[in-house]
Formats: sequence, structure tokens, C-alpha cells
Amino acid sequence: MQNIQSKIASQNWESITESMHENGFAIISNVLNNEQCEDLKFDYDNPNLYRKTVVMERYRFGLGEYKYFNYPLPDLIEKIRSSIYPKLAPIANSWMKVLNIDTVFPEKHEDLLKQCHDNNQLKATVLILKYGKSGFNTLHQDLYGDVYFPIQIVLFLNEPDEDFTGGEFVLTQQTPRAQSKAIVLKPKKGDVLVFTTNFRPVKGTKGYYRVNMKHGVSEVHSGERYTLGIIFHDALN
Repeated sequence: MQNIQSKIASQNWESITESMHENGFAIISNVLNNEQCEDLKFDYDNPNLYRKTVVMERYRFGLGEYKYFNYPLPDLIEKIRSSIYPKLAPIANSWMKVLNIDTVFPEKHEDLLKQCHDNNQLKATVLILKYGKSGFNTLHQDLYGDVYFPIQIVLFLNEPDEDFTGGEFVLTQQTPRAQSKAIVLKPKKGDVLVFTTNFRPVKGTKGYYRVNMKHGVSEVHSGERYTLGIIFHDALN
């Protein structure tokens, strides 16, 4: 069986990069196998893995629950995070360059984490999310501190329309001086969605301009929906 690093390396990163530039998101199919998805869901109830549980309705974030992993991360998650980051850093750096933002992201993920730790951002931001019937997640951005990486990923651990109905992934794009555009996505079990954390560049007649984006989850109509979110920077709290 192909290991996870080889599977990530063998993806068509040229096509993924093109989709990120054009749309602010890309779907990578069949990154996780069924066993890996089931193992991640099974570990949801293992309290030793997590540093914090958030019940969304308490904070008006939506209806559902998520848990932040503690360090050290499970081996599979650590391998995914460290393998995908170097593929995304060039995309992020090109965005910074065309928008004239004076930020250069390092090639290796460990060097990004060092920047976080130097800024007192020490806590893991990888999280697993669980929604039941009527669950949803309001539109938001995952920043967590002054040091943040502008791209993140979500791993889908259930099969839509089989394990749950509804619960689509929603992106909104706010173009300056225009109405917001909604993008609705239904990745399959084992897929990885790569998307912008807070903005992306769009080319206009006078050069590139910044388009702000948020993400959330539409209402789940039945069943249970599990996803794993990987944010590449650490958090202050």
C-alpha cells in the first residue's frame, strides 16, 4: 500500500496550484483510505489526544462540537501536515508577492512553527469536527495569531448522501464593492479540500486585488458528519 507521503507527492500539484490561483480552493481525491478515515473517527472519543473541546452553540459558532489535538500529533496527521505544507508554501508566497505583502513563508513546515513559537503561538490548531442532525458551522476564518499561513486543508471522513445528508462545505467570496459569492462543495470520503484561510488575489484591469473569503458548513439534515481540519500555524490559546 502506498504510504501517505508518497500519495501526497504523487498528486498533480501543477493542476492543484492552478485551481488555487483561479478559485481559492482545490479538491484532492482519495488521499485517505477507508481504514484511515474510520480510525480518525474512532479516536474522536479518546480524551488523551485532545487539549480542548469546543461546543459550538456556547459561542454562537453554530451547532456541533470540535476538539483541538494536543502535541504530539498522531503520526498520520503529522505526516500529512508536513508533506502538504511544502507544496502550498510556493502558492502562498506568490499570493503575497502579487498583493505586495511583505511576507515570505519558509519552505519547511518546521520553520513556520518556529516563527509561531517565537510569537508565543505554541498550541496545536489541528482539530476534528463532529456534526449531528441540524448541525452547522457559521462563516469564519481560522487565524489564531499574528503569524498565520493563508492556506489550510480539510479531510472528509464520511461519505455524503450515505453517512449524512446536507452538511455541504460553503465558501464565500467578498469582492470589493460587490455582493458576496457563495461556493458550495461536496467532497467525498477520503478527499482533501485545500482552500484559502482568509483571502486570495484576483487579477483585475489594474493589477491584482485582494478578495476576502470565509468558510462554513451548511445544515446537516440527517446522520453524522466528521471532518479533520489542518491549519498549518499554531495558536496563542
